[in-house]
Amino acid sequence: MNTIVSTYNLSKYFNGICRVNEVNLTVYEGDIYGFLGPNGAGKSTTLKMLLGLIKPTKGNMVIFSKNFNKNRQLILSQTGSLIESPSYYEHLTGLENMRILQRLRNVSNKKVQEALHIVRLEKQQNKLVKHYSLGMKQRLGIAMALINFPKLLILDEPTNGLDPNGIREIRELIKSLPQRYGITVLISTHLLSEIEQIATSVGIINDGNLLFQGSMEQLKAKNKAYISIKTQDNNLAKKILLTEGYKFKQNNDRLIFEDLTDSHIAYLNKLFIGQSIDVIRIEEHRKSLEDIFLELTGKERSL
Repeated sequence: MNTIVSTYNLSKYFNGICRVNEVNLTVYEGDIYGFLGPNGAGKSTTLKMLLGLIKPTKGNMVIFSKNFNKNRQLILSQTGSLIESPSYYEHLTGLENMRILQRLRNVSNKKVQEALHIVRLEKQQNKLVKHYSLGMKQRLGIAMALINFPKLLILDEPTNGLDPNGIREIRELIKSLPQRYGITVLISTHLLSEIEQIATSVGIINDGNLLFQGSMEQLKAKNKAYISIKTQDNNLAKKILLTEGYKFKQNNDRLIFEDLTDSHIAYLNKLFIGQSIDVIRIEEHRKSLEDIFLELTGKERSL
């Protein structure tokens, strides 16, 4: 796979305080890369460095296989972005806002109309932006970022403030971009549910440190099942388990087992009953992605 974004020990300090600490991001072509972390984790600061809006304190960035410092203009000409909130002129129509960017980006009328079509604003393009709903304004911001059909689209919290219907619209839009238009997407959010539904790869950041990076499948692989068994006499059950060579942990009144097959579970059940130990409950547990996120960050997920 071709690498679209690579950072090497990317760091940023403000007044001596570290906000981003030696982050090494890798975003592959065709990815929807979910950059996930609590508010204040360093997501926006990292994205602003990728766009040249903030100068890194140290570290290097390579985008489209080119050094950012030496090829800034070329890289940014192939990058679209929406950081924090869209910028627009409310007294102008959606189309008039797009025309301003069209001149700055030197793109065709066809691309303007295609970008409006992608975000489903073609029917509202002649409406004043001040009369747009919040969701429509957000979609206009994405259309402005898409106007030159960039290779890389960077979105910072694109569903902030949207109602459930607006969130769903933006989600479906983002999911369509890599396959339909060949656009790689790097999206930051503090909402685990959003990343879970759209991302192919994930980076989890907290307190400026990148705690996990990999595919969604690799993140889900951390979700290993374990079995808990509660018996009427756990002390006797533990003695039998040690004799049989089983490894386990005790959590309150439950005996915890990892990597038990169905046949082993059935055997233990028969074993306990054969020793006149009543088995009260056998349960399978799996960590949710939220549990994994909380373990990594030690913070509650935003709702």
